Order: sequence, then C-alpha cells, then structure tokens
Amino acid sequence: MRTASPLERARAGAGDFMTRSPSRFALTVFAGLVLIFTGLFSLPAASADGRGTTLIDAFFTAVSTVCVTGLSTVDMATHWSPLGDVFVIVGSQIGGVGVLTMASILGLVISRRLGLRQKLVAAGDANPLRFHRGPVDEQQAVRLSDTRGLLVTVAASMLSIELAGAILLLPGLITAGLPLDDAIWHSLYLSAMAFTNTGFTPAADGLAGLAADPYILIVLMLLVVLGAIGFPVIYSLRKTLFRPHRWSLHVKLTLLTYLLLFLVGWGLFVALEWNNPATLGSLPPDQKVLQSAFLSVMTRSGGMSTIDAGQMNQSSLLLSSMLMFIGGGSASTAGGIKVTTLAVLFLAAVAEARGRRGMEAFGKFIPSDVLRLAVSVTLWGATLVAVGTLVLCWLTNAAVSAVLFDVISAFATSGLSTGFTMAATPWGQFVLALLMFLGRIGTATFAAALAARQEPRMFKRPEERPIVG
Repeated sequence: MRTASPLERARAGAGDFMTRSPSRFALTVFAGLVLIFTGLFSLPAASADGRGTTLIDAFFTAVSTVCVTGLSTVDMATHWSPLGDVFVIVGSQIGGVGVLTMASILGLVISRRLGLRQKLVAAGDANPLRFHRGPVDEQQAVRLSDTRGLLVTVAASMLSIELAGAILLLPGLITAGLPLDDAIWHSLYLSAMAFTNTGFTPAADGLAGLAADPYILIVLMLLVVLGAIGFPVIYSLRKTLFRPHRWSLHVKLTLLTYLLLFLVGWGLFVALEWNNPATLGSLPPDQKVLQSAFLSVMTRSGGMSTIDAGQMNQSSLLLSSMLMFIGGGSASTAGGIKVTTLAVLFLAAVAEARGRRGMEAFGKFIPSDVLRLAVSVTLWGATLVAVGTLVLCWLTNAAVSAVLFDVISAFATSGLSTGFTMAATPWGQFVLALLMFLGRIGTATFAAALAARQEPRMFKRPEERPIVG
C-alpha cells in the first residue's frame, strides 16, 4: 500500500477541517489573508516614497482591505505606490466575495468540477443556516444543486459589473477634466471599490471634485447597491427577473427591506441636513436631494462620501449609525447585521403583536430557528459595538458620538468616519481593526457555530416561563 505524501496528508487534513468546521476554517483563512496582506503592504515597493509602511498602518490597511471596510490611517490616494494600489484592489476582490466562495471559485476554475464537500462549503458561505446538522427547513435562495451556478454568477457578475461600471464612469471622469490615463485608472479603481462596498477613492480630495456631478454619483450608487443586495439575489434575479412570483422569500425580503431603508434614510437626511451650512445647507435644492440619496446608500456599507461626516448634525450621525449597523444583504459585499435579519425581527414583533405563534411573509412560514439566529446575530453585533465603544472611550477619552460612529462603521464595514480613526492612538486603531475583522466574519461565523452546535434531544425538560417585558 502506497504511503500518502506529506502534501496529500496536509490536503486531506485541511479538507476535513474545512468540512467539519467551516466557520473556524473561514476565520483561519481570513486571519491568514490579513497577515499576508500586512506583509505586502509593509514592503517598501508598496509605498509611494519607497520607505515602507509602519506595522500598525500596514496591518490596519490589510484588515480594512480584506474586510472591505474603507477606513484608513493613511492617505490612500497618496501613500501607496501603483503596486500598493494593486494590493488594495486584489484584497478587496477577495474580501468582497468571501474567502470560502473565492476558494470554491478557484477550485472550480482549476478542476472544472465541484465535489460535495466544496458544494457544502460554498453554499454555507452563502447562507450560515446551511451549517445545520440536519435539513434546512426554510426555502433557500440558492439550492445546493445550484452551487456551481452561483459560483459562476459570483465570478461573472463581479467582473462584468465592475467592468461595466468603469466604462460608465470613464466619460464622466473625462468630462470632469481628468487626463485619459488618469480617468481610466480612476474609473477602474472607483468601480471596484463601489461594487465591493470598500469605499476607498483614488483622489486626494476623495469625491469632492465630483460631488456635484449627478451622473457619477448615480453610477456609484448603482454599483454599491448591486454589491450590497447579495450574490444569491443577483443569481435569482438573473433567472427570474421578470417573474417576481418565482422569487424566493429571501429575495423578496432583501429587496423590499433594502428599498424601504433607502427611502427612509433619504427622506430623513433631507430633513435633518437641509439647513446645516457645513453639509447641505449651502447647496441648491436639487443637490440637497441628490446628496441625501447618495448618503443614504453609502451609509449602508458603501463608505464613499461627498460631505464631512464629522460636520453632520448629531441626529444625522445617529441615523447614519443605525443604517450602518443594519448594512446590506446576506452573502453580499456589504456588512452589518443584514437587512433580512432586521426583517425577521420585525416579522417576529408583528406576529407577537397579533398573537400568532409563528412568523409569516409573502405566504410563507418562517421557522423559529431563523428567528433565533437573527436574535443571536443582532445581540453579538450590539455587544461588539458596545464593548468597542467602551474600550475606545477609555483609551482615547474622545467624544462618545464620534467614537460610536466610527465603531459602528468599523463593525459594519462601512468606512465612513468622523475623523476619529485617523486621530486614534495605535492601540485605538488596533481595536478598530479587530472590530472590522469580527464585523466581516463575526456574525456569520457566530451564527454558523451556533447552528452547528444544535443537537437532537430525546427528552424535554419541564417548561417554565420567566417574566419578560
């Protein structure tokens, strides 16, 4: 009998680890990617001055890039060399689609087929409920048999949407006065950062020079939305765009909740910032409406900004924090607790108010395990935000409003900042980096770990109801 080589044993062990604990595997791979990109960003060739980058700045940039956040401790437009900018784009592409999905795509490209193990891992990356030990009761946006199609859709949509976005942005950037070579580079960079919801910009003044251009802003908003609704939704719409009756419950809840939050945020930003001279007060009415719409989209996870978040009213900062905490769709490039989580919590509250024993939406029943996961994801998210805010206020003694805003931005991988992140101490920046890391993989990983620990019981303990409310 032939003895397996060390490489074969290592590959078999990794495959077994990946199957037995996908959540821990994702955590390990994400941590490994952060270390790799920290090393890459530390290279002298990655910085514009050729002197290299300090460890904390390289580490923070690596986390922000791989976790598609957009917060930074250096000037992203001037600090990095062309090689460093390439590292930023590559890292955001990997982080945007998810490590397990990216690994499955690479495996599909290399072997041209997917085994059951790879299908389970890729499907689990798209939906943590797949990590249950047993059948998944709720209707899935993507069935296990459709995993290959989902992976093809992820790869094709990322390439095609970002390329289409760059083509659409190019004439607008040329019209804005950029030379052709700069316009091409900026269009590719902005398109990639918008679709992955990373939020970095290639210009030293950010979007200040393009803030009054409705064409550029609308294209960026569309790219952010396409990245934030989630690849399962894109996959489903690709097949059933004009047949809404065939949309799954996940697709309907995602689109409806995302649209409602956008409209509510848009209207409230118009009202709250209309007379603020530091933000929208000096703009004509049409620009106030446009900038408010842009802000409503970007606070969800896009991270790009045409105004200084530090100059917004306290009420607007609170609204922005709420929208960032919710984020975008599941299995998307967006962060936050996800819009379907909010929808499930709302449906549970409605069911309780009406005295119903279960949740229903669009003629479908939602099982209780979905609610338990929604509650756990929200609770873990709120706990991380609370602890992070407490630690940073203790470390920096900064204003709570500024700290809370940047903490939620880090956890929700939004990328907007009041300026606190850049001014924070190295220890404070490390805490924010940790929040970005946990925010990108934390809620899904916690949900997957909780689901994986569910075990059937052959007995039932005596029931007793504590007083709640």
